[in-house]
Amino acid sequence: MGQLISKLWSLFGNEEHKLVLVGLDNAGKTTILYQLLLGEAVHTRPTIGSNVEEVVWKNLRFVMWDLGGQQSLRSAWNTYYTNSEFVIMVIDSTDRQRLRISRDELHQMMRHEELKGSCLLVYANKQDVKGSMTAAEISEQLDLTSIKLHPWHIQGCCALTGEGLHLGLEWIASRIKKK
Repeated sequence: MGQLISKLWSLFGNEEHKLVLVGLDNAGKTTILYQLLLGEAVHTRPTIGSNVEEVVWKNLRFVMWDLGGQQSLRSAWNTYYTNSEFVIMVIDSTDRQRLRISRDELHQMMRHEELKGSCLLVYANKQDVKGSMTAAEISEQLDLTSIKLHPWHIQGCCALTGEGLHLGLEWIASRIKKK
């Protein structure tokens, strides 16, 4: 009976899903957060600490934690992992020099016990910039195929226009339905 009530309750969008948005500084995490929340690009400043917003999309409620990506803040990311169903890693597709750092941070993070049952969405941001790496190139550089314990997906996007963001959320929605 409890499961039936829970299923019915979730049909009305009352189920909350916790997501953490991570990535190096200047990747576009905060721009993505507010593009999803407001449907427009907003002028942002570097995030010191975190931002948290509730985003409702297609009858799904997401509590999104946008975590600052400066080197001094990355060691605190793990304090936000508890109960996170999804990790969204945002990659600046033009930042070839720091992709190895992103890879190392990603693989270290996905080994964390608190993220054991989580799914990973990688947004390859800034696809609108000439010379940006493709999602396939980024996937290879991040060695995503070696991630076996977490379902993952990579999605090219542009935070400024919102292009590709909803395709990533579609993937997340498909993962929620499988639970």
